[in-house]
Amino acid sequence: MNVASRGIRNAFRNVIRTFSIVVILGLSIGLSLTMLIAHQAVGDKINSVKSSVGNTVSISPAGVRGFSGGGNPLTEANLTSVQSIPHVVSTTSTLSDRLTSSNTNLQSAVSAGDLGRRFAQNSGTTISPPGGGFGGGGGGTISFTPPVTLNGTTAPTNLNASSLSGGGTFTLKSGQVFSSTSSANVAIIGTSLASKNNLKVGSTFTAYSTPVTVVGIFDTGTTFGNNQVVMPLKTVQTLSSQPGDLSSITLNVDSISNVSSVTSKASNILGSAADVTNASTQAQTVVAPLESIQNISLYSLVGAVIAGSIIILLTMIMIVRERRREIGVLKAIGGSNVKVMGQFMVESITFTFMAAIIGIGLGVIAANPITKLLVTNSTSSPSTGLGFGGGGGGGGGRGFGFVRNNFSTIHAAIGWDILLYGLLAALVIALVGSGLASFFIAKIRPAEVMRVE
Repeated sequence: MNVASRGIRNAFRNVIRTFSIVVILGLSIGLSLTMLIAHQAVGDKINSVKSSVGNTVSISPAGVRGFSGGGNPLTEANLTSVQSIPHVVSTTSTLSDRLTSSNTNLQSAVSAGDLGRRFAQNSGTTISPPGGGFGGGGGGTISFTPPVTLNGTTAPTNLNASSLSGGGTFTLKSGQVFSSTSSANVAIIGTSLASKNNLKVGSTFTAYSTPVTVVGIFDTGTTFGNNQVVMPLKTVQTLSSQPGDLSSITLNVDSISNVSSVTSKASNILGSAADVTNASTQAQTVVAPLESIQNISLYSLVGAVIAGSIIILLTMIMIVRERRREIGVLKAIGGSNVKVMGQFMVESITFTFMAAIIGIGLGVIAANPITKLLVTNSTSSPSTGLGFGGGGGGGGGRGFGFVRNNFSTIHAAIGWDILLYGLLAALVIALVGSGLASFFIAKIRPAEVMRVE
């Protein structure tokens, strides 16, 4: 009988012991496979988050935030100077303005209220009678109507590319979105503004004494966001007599790992002409729980492999000790150390691969639930539930509440590569576990065994 067949047959000499070993070892392999799958799934999600969230650098005129403060606008030359910075994959340019009764026939969909009255009074707008503040102190009728927000942009669906956008999630309700390079007198408008002014796709309104056609209507989910007009950047620059001017630039970086270097280079290039900010620190805080999960899964994977190796090692040592006389007889009749050791290694591999079948089944079943449990526990902190922030000073990227919500989309995919890794792990466990036992086999001398017997 050859080495392989004898090793396989020996694995079933004690059925109860074999069953116990296979079940315990199967649990160890199942845990190893589960942690391997979780480690890969979380790693993929980290890469996805790093390439899409917190990977923006916001540039605004020095001293400006929205329409507060002073400063001079950015220019097309400023944009050109930062576009070629390494790791910048694309840019978004915006020119923001206000449409009031002096330059449009649109009526704002947002009422002034106490806040608007106070802001208007502080900015010098006449209020009759004076004295209106927070809480309506002073009462009276105000002559102030909130303006309509206008954004000229190269990214019409990016609500966070401007500090005036109001955040939210862009949803096109009807019509279409103009192209990023358009210079036509067209606009997409928020649902509240469209309802207030009885506008629909194809309707026109006046801006800067020029007819503008509504080509789309969108919803942001926020009152302020739905009170805005979005037009092509070149159109706003032309109609508002601000050729080449920009109120914000957003640099989209290939990964948050490179945001810091891009921020530094942009600051050096633009100097005192602009404020350059990013949100990489907050984004890294959001990613940190996932990196913690990845470390936990890695340590658990290593621990499970070590535990499996110890299990098979102790098993094989016990079997070798039980079969000392058999080993001595095999050697006495001409069996070499290599053949005898091979027989026991085949037996060890048989145990391990039987356990691998159980372990793979457990891994496939448990991978997703365990991964989601780890993610849920690690992202339950309120600190990761930050909401959307506008651009201007906050990085212009998606909000971190979005990131936390999308942690739930982590899916542990089990592919053939994972299964092959699982079988490879089982083979490593078998070889490592039987290695030391084989060393003891080589030390057994037939004469001494026979003498003792």
